[in-house]
Amino acid sequence: MNMKLRDCFELNPVGNSSKYTDYIDYIDTSSVIAGRLTNISRLENDFPSRAQRLIKRGDILYSSVRPNLRHYYLYLDNFEHAVASTGFVLLRNKSSYSTRFAFYFLTTNEIVKHLSNIAELSQSTFPSFSPKDLGIIDLPDVDEAIQDRIVSILSAYDNLIEVNNKRIKILEQMAENLYKEWFVRFRFPGYETAEFENGIPKGWEINHISKYYLTSSGGTPSRNNDEYFNGGTIPWIKTGELQDCLLIDTEEKITESAVKRSSAKIFPKDSVLMAMYGVNIGMLAYSTIEATCNQACCVFRDKGNVNTKHYLFQCLKSIRDYLLLISFGAAQQNLSQDLIKRIKIVMPGEETLIRFEQEIESLYAEEKLLLKANARLVYQRDILLPRLMSGKLEVKQ
Repeated sequence: MNMKLRDCFELNPVGNSSKYTDYIDYIDTSSVIAGRLTNISRLENDFPSRAQRLIKRGDILYSSVRPNLRHYYLYLDNFEHAVASTGFVLLRNKSSYSTRFAFYFLTTNEIVKHLSNIAELSQSTFPSFSPKDLGIIDLPDVDEAIQDRIVSILSAYDNLIEVNNKRIKILEQMAENLYKEWFVRFRFPGYETAEFENGIPKGWEINHISKYYLTSSGGTPSRNNDEYFNGGTIPWIKTGELQDCLLIDTEEKITESAVKRSSAKIFPKDSVLMAMYGVNIGMLAYSTIEATCNQACCVFRDKGNVNTKHYLFQCLKSIRDYLLLISFGAAQQNLSQDLIKRIKIVMPGEETLIRFEQEIESLYAEEKLLLKANARLVYQRDILLPRLMSGKLEVKQ
């Protein structure tokens, strides 16, 4: 007997965030990237009126806006005050049906394509489906023992991905610690004999960021023109993907026609990007690929012959609180190109910079390998997923 999703799961159970008087951890769709929960906004005292979906451990978060971008997450974290934005449909199990099995089923290409087609027909500003559209989906009538076996197989991939993610976090922390040791505590190679002037080593400079880096931004091709996105091969970066990370791929790709007919421009790999506004303001990424980006991204490139991407990335990360402070004043926080160009930074001597880049590059080279390994694991898991769900691949004990 076919069961509807709504028969087994409560859709958007309403809570009351007023019970949290000190803070909430607000999870927006941009907080979920490639199945990872990142960049959670901690809001204190002044909570948005839409913050009514209190999350419990075991809930499924499934983005109703542009489902093809796959912002979905099985919440197994321990944040006590977590609240989901209205961009998600919140699913809470009310039956004996396996939550993990249902989650994997909802992430199959067949279901995502079905919901994407509904979203494209919607009359909303952003293509989206309603909770009712999700609720009437038929869940597979699969024996509980088979459900458990399929979950066990797929979870093995997810567990490996999570192990790699933890290793990536350690590498990123090592890189940040190295920056602080050299350029905050000034314990760089040769510091014992270094002379200081005005609080910095002799030969170093303090000047506007525009002296050392070219800055630019991109653009968003019109989504009303299918020719700009369908069959696209050129990576297009959105600010939601800037998570203080390496980027080896993008959620969306655009066509050559989109580049020619919009303000999106191709920039070289090894560029540093920073979000200028939106929920991710101040967040960063390295692009390891040639790519384009939207207009909310600021792209930095060296003016000199020495590639100092690692120094710039860590420097901008270290002054984020200051960047957020100077971004206030408009209707929303905003870092304009002019404002960014006037920011003053410390620029070390060339020899120190070259050595720092060499030291830190090995950490990010290892991170890149781990990200590629995760991409392969995701690919292999996603090949298995529909075959297991459909029964085409026999599940043995």
